[in-house]
Amino acid sequence: METPVRSAPEREQRPSAAAEPSRTPRRAPGGRPPTRAWLQPTLTALIIVAAFIGCYVGLQRDPQPHQVPMAVTGPDLPSQVRQALGDSVEVRPAADPAAARRALEHHDVVAALSTDGSGQLRLQIAGADGASTTAAAKNLVGAYASGAGKHVTIEDVVPLTHFDARGLAGFYMAFGVTLAGFVLASNALNLAGLLRLRHRFWLLSGASVAIGGVAAIIAGPVLGAVPAPVVPLVLTLTLLAAAAAFTTKLLGTYLGPIGVPVATLLLLTVGNATSGATTSVDLLPAAARVVSPLLPPGAAVRAITDLSYFHGAHAAGPLITLALWAVVAALLVGLRPRLTRRRTAAGEGVPA
Repeated sequence: METPVRSAPEREQRPSAAAEPSRTPRRAPGGRPPTRAWLQPTLTALIIVAAFIGCYVGLQRDPQPHQVPMAVTGPDLPSQVRQALGDSVEVRPAADPAAARRALEHHDVVAALSTDGSGQLRLQIAGADGASTTAAAKNLVGAYASGAGKHVTIEDVVPLTHFDARGLAGFYMAFGVTLAGFVLASNALNLAGLLRLRHRFWLLSGASVAIGGVAAIIAGPVLGAVPAPVVPLVLTLTLLAAAAAFTTKLLGTYLGPIGVPVATLLLLTVGNATSGATTSVDLLPAAARVVSPLLPPGAAVRAITDLSYFHGAHAAGPLITLALWAVVAALLVGLRPRLTRRRTAAGEGVPA
């Protein structure tokens, strides 16, 4: 029986294992492990723990309000508040108390300040903005009222749902879905030898839909902690899972073993710490305020809050951000084989 002989093109399509560069450090002479084998995982772990503690603890250590948007009604009150509180608030004059309340309910501001018939102050807040945001608004108006010798009446016009008294459901949901997408992609990176690229794309896409659906149903109809409509919530969480999964896959594909730790820092650490769910964006340092809406967890928290309490007033922008992360990362992952073939052909002097 004759052994079939592979043609030259077939042999060229399957390079031998010896020709492939190994990413595993070689053992030093004498059987002693190389220094890199000890140093790289240790440094990676230290960087991650330092970044995690620095972000989560450091950002909450001494939050300072900066340009907190507040609708203020009255002929003289806006200028008085602006002069008394300075850069801590962004005073937005409103025509009347009804207009200020509409701005608050539309999520254009975080508080509405006006005067009643007796000249005393009336502060309207949205508890749905979170404890840190409402506390900042109360403290700022309280400081102004103390200096002006006036009494403040506080009313929560957009309260949190009963089953999310602390306003942290959005944070936990975003963190959990981001973590699920990250773990999904980490496992997919190890399946390169078993699944073709298109099959891994189907895996990440299909599992992201499942993650978004399960998370939305549990947090929404089952637990009642997130009152957003189910279908938009599923879409938001699906995009978040896909953004986390394809971004992790992208970093692991292009950066190799260091890609997964980089994804941990970007998504799970910086992204969730600056999302604005635990510490209001208006209380974060300048750099954190810039990156917060640009990273997937921050965009997801904004969309979840808007869909849950503000009729989706500003949810379009965060949803577009999530979609861009998922689509751009998927495109770059899909381009990787073509770039590899071109580089290999250029190295061998063969036209790609």
